[in-house]
Amino acid sequence: MLTDWQLLQNKLKERFGSEMEHDTLLFMIGLQELGKPYQKYKKDQKLEVMHIAVCTLLEPFGFYEYKGRDDDGWPHWELKESLPHLDAKQQNKLINEAIIDYFKRSGLI
Repeated sequence: MLTDWQLLQNKLKERFGSEMEHDTLLFMIGLQELGKPYQKYKKDQKLEVMHIAVCTLLEPFGFYEYKGRDDDGWPHWELKESLPHLDAKQQNKLINEAIIDYFKRSGLI
């Protein structure tokens, strides 16, 4: 039986032609949540887009609270609870769970 992560990767492969790594997924989710037409982003802007994804993904876990959008339309969150110290394996597990939850809520898996 396939795991939710494998199901997600299969859906992404069907739609985009390949599986996606975390950074790619974070950038894609961030763009979706930013809600602006795609454009070329500088490196620091790409990190900001990925930060949007992280805040979006961790909000249901109680770590962030959405505060609204600024005058340029960029969303902002407030840190509600400090993230616990996690080793790389634990961080990977948390972000995988959050990504799976995001795509379940969106109806993709």
